[in-house]
Amino acid sequence: MFSSEFIFFAGFILVISIMLLLDLGVFNKKDHVVKFGEAAAWTTAWVALAIVFYFVIKTHGDLVHGVDNYAHLEQIKDKYAPHLKLIPNDFEGSLGVYRKNMSLEFITGYLLEYALSVDNIFVIILIFSSFGVRPIYYKKVLFWGVLGAIIMRFVFIFVGSALIQRFDWIVYIFGLLLVYQGGKIFFEGGEEEKIDPAKHPVVKFASKYLPVFPRYVREHFAVKRNGKWMLTPLFVVVLIVEFTDLIFAVDSVPAVFSVTKDPYVVFFSNIFAIMGLRSMFFFLSNIMGLFRFLKYGLGVLLVFIGAKMLAHVYLESVGFQTVYSLYVILGILAISILASVVFPEKKKEPAKALR
Repeated sequence: MFSSEFIFFAGFILVISIMLLLDLGVFNKKDHVVKFGEAAAWTTAWVALAIVFYFVIKTHGDLVHGVDNYAHLEQIKDKYAPHLKLIPNDFEGSLGVYRKNMSLEFITGYLLEYALSVDNIFVIILIFSSFGVRPIYYKKVLFWGVLGAIIMRFVFIFVGSALIQRFDWIVYIFGLLLVYQGGKIFFEGGEEEKIDPAKHPVVKFASKYLPVFPRYVREHFAVKRNGKWMLTPLFVVVLIVEFTDLIFAVDSVPAVFSVTKDPYVVFFSNIFAIMGLRSMFFFLSNIMGLFRFLKYGLGVLLVFIGAKMLAHVYLESVGFQTVYSLYVILGILAISILASVVFPEKKKEPAKALR
């Protein structure tokens, strides 16, 4: 018989797959430029679905690990949430505490991952611009990029969880990495990023080891020339998007592990954020310039999460709760967005001609 974890996980993947098929096959059979209204609708749909999933966990979170008695609940608590205080000899009451904590971990991890995805959007916009991808093909590239990201995140998260369970000191490495990356983002937030297509490592790899056609061929990822199949530059762009997500996963996945050690909760929050990333890309791409301080906020956010991982033993001893992390994350994002609105970037006046 299949375990409860497998059934819950399979059901989750099925729902996500149906949503993707609806988006790709029913509503968008042809490549087109995604308008602001469509992007807003899909962004709202994914956020709403995440909120629905939050309530599912809050009421039925025990199904994730198949908890059916107090002893099993204690075992799961010790493994994934040692800070949690259960109610002695009260299984139903303790189950409520466990569900509430798990749902809070999910929504906090989701919000954190969603916020960090904004930085990913900055880079993807830069990739599309640098490689001259036509806006009509953005959606297709992001679709396949998301599918690859789901597979990579699955491997990354469950391998990372296994390592954390076996080697506690890895948490400190993750913490140092996040503090370093956060500081780097904060101090370099105002610098304009650039990508040289010819020098990108993925382009160098593809040029050396793969048969690449020299120009785009409409929406095709591969073309046949002189009896030989060749990959188009559009496929190379997909690889670059995948590579970029892998780099960002090095920051974002450890960040969510600071919220919860349960790999399933980390995976659920990551996937909802990734799925929302594609629609949010089109939603924010035209107004990204309005949030000039958001990148600085993301840097502060990573430093906070990294510091939290470095001090996790002390914080657990003083009863630092997941909800406090949620408040801090919301506060950092709110302050950076509010500062962007109150202090907008001044438009540069065109240089006056010399008389």
